[in-house]
Formats: sequence, C-alpha cells, structure tokens
Amino acid sequence: MAVRRLYPEQPLSFAFTPENEAWAKREIAKYPQGKEASAVIALLWRAQEQEGWTTEPALRAIAEMLGMAYIRVLEVATFYTMFQLAPVGKKAHLQVCGTTPCMLRGSEALIEICKERIAEHPHELSADGQFSWEEVECLGCCANAPVVQIGKDVFEDLDPQLFEKLLHDLDTGAPVKPGSQIGRQCSAPEGVRITLLDVDGPTKRDAEKV
Repeated sequence: MAVRRLYPEQPLSFAFTPENEAWAKREIAKYPQGKEASAVIALLWRAQEQEGWTTEPALRAIAEMLGMAYIRVLEVATFYTMFQLAPVGKKAHLQVCGTTPCMLRGSEALIEICKERIAEHPHELSADGQFSWEEVECLGCCANAPVVQIGKDVFEDLDPQLFEKLLHDLDTGAPVKPGSQIGRQCSAPEGVRITLLDVDGPTKRDAEKV
C-alpha cells in the first residue's frame, strides 16, 4: 500500500451538522461504555459524506467525541483507502474497479475516458473542480463488470458509451440510477432468459417424480 498522508491545505475547523451530530451520538450509544472507539469508522464515513473528503479537523473532532488519541483516528483514516485524504470533485469522485474481471470486461477503456474527461492522473481534480477519479481494487460486483462506484452507489455493466452518458448526467444534474446500466436484474445473464422458463412451477409429471 502506498504511503497516505493528509493534504497540506486544511480547513480551520470541523463540526457535524446538527442532524449528523445527533446521528453520531446515537451511533456511539450502540457500544458499551469504554468501547465507544468502535464507532470510529462510521463517524469518519459520515464526516466524509458531509465534507466530501476526510479533513484533519474532522479527525480531531471525532477523536474528542470518542475519547480516542488523535493518532489512533489518524491511523484508521490513513489505513482504509475509502477515506479520501485530499479534496475530491464536488459533483463526483469516481472509483473505477481495475481488478481482473473488470479489466477483462473493459475497465481500461473507462480509465482512459477518466484521463481524457477528468484529469490525467488519479486524485487530481478536473479543471472546474467538479470531478476526480481513481482506480481501485475489487468492488464486489464481478458478475456485472465493469463497475464504477460513486459514494455508496455502484454503477454496473458499463461500456464507454454508457460511461460517457453517466458522466454527462452527473455533470448536468440529470438523475442517475445505480445498479446495472443495461437493465439486467442482479447478476442475471445478459439477454433473453433461456433457463427456468416455467414460471408456474414444476409440471404435474415432474411433481410425481419428486
């Protein structure tokens, strides 16, 4: 794993919104006294959702809320690559899976589009600051490769044309729908179904055999 360090330019402070602070208190209350540190990943994730990236003041605020040493929270944030330690695109930060199934199904073409449309190198902001991207390891949707994750949402069964459309919709504020981009359900085969066609269940003869 590459060394991960905090971004040199940081905001002066951090505070959860009232809604997120109430949520954080409920999350902390799930754990026994003395085990509040168990909520650290959840609170870091909520802070990142609020700010767009994981800031140094957020680490300190969460450490104080959980009664943890700051270095312990820093260790968690720098270990897990889901925490973005530098500013990301305001509209979207795209995580393109480059593991073997996605690579075999065309993720390299998606990465080239990111380089052309967003920025040449991972984690760089686009010229307008609206987008950023990175290549990541397996996102757990191998059957529907290639896939791209944005926040909590995963977009599956992409090809260059569908990916270009996704970027356009994100840029213009058009609604986007996570999941398969070709309309297949879960990990069902592409195209027309050729098995399990008897929707009414087994025939009488089959039932008698059982």
